[in-house]
Amino acid sequence: MTDSPPSPTQIKPDDQRPEHPDFWCKRFGEGFTPWDAGKVPDDFAAFVARHPEPLNTLIPGCGSAWEAAHLSEKGWPVTALDFSPAAIERAQAVLANVAVDLVCDDFFKWQPPTPPALIYERAFLCALPRKLWDDWGRRVATLLPSGGLLAGFFFICDQAKGPPFGILPEQLDALLRPNFERIEDKQVSDSIPVFAGRERWQIWQRR
Repeated sequence: MTDSPPSPTQIKPDDQRPEHPDFWCKRFGEGFTPWDAGKVPDDFAAFVARHPEPLNTLIPGCGSAWEAAHLSEKGWPVTALDFSPAAIERAQAVLANVAVDLVCDDFFKWQPPTPPALIYERAFLCALPRKLWDDWGRRVATLLPSGGLLAGFFFICDQAKGPPFGILPEQLDALLRPNFERIEDKQVSDSIPVFAGRERWQIWQRR
């Protein structure tokens, strides 16, 4: 016996579904962006500082793109990707004349012209409904070549209602360990309130 499809009255409007661009357009349009730190996080700045050779970087779900601006100013090639036109408009204001490849597209469909050496994770996985987590895990593994890095911030907790959607350590391991090795893991000291006490900086290397 299979479940019957949801009736039209059960389907949420697009602006109430975080897997749809309208959800994020509404929040950017209303100025409701509690996930936006308005700066470059300390752990990411330290990561960039200790990598003298620029890495071709992809930032999915870039939002306001503060980190993309920082990377470009350091001479790193960077693609900032978001499927919300309102987020892209906000990023354009932040980036101004900074040399960043700013792309409005779907992370799960977009094809990079050259493979990234680094995918930076910041409030993207936790913005995705859990039904998309397996797709995310497969996608980052597909995009990164052997030796490539997935680095960033992970919202580690059992918060089922979101966004942000929390992920447990064993759930994150299940998504990444088949293709990655975790090479760094530490508590974050400068989290913004929505993530405070439940955020870890991690680096994963593609096998």
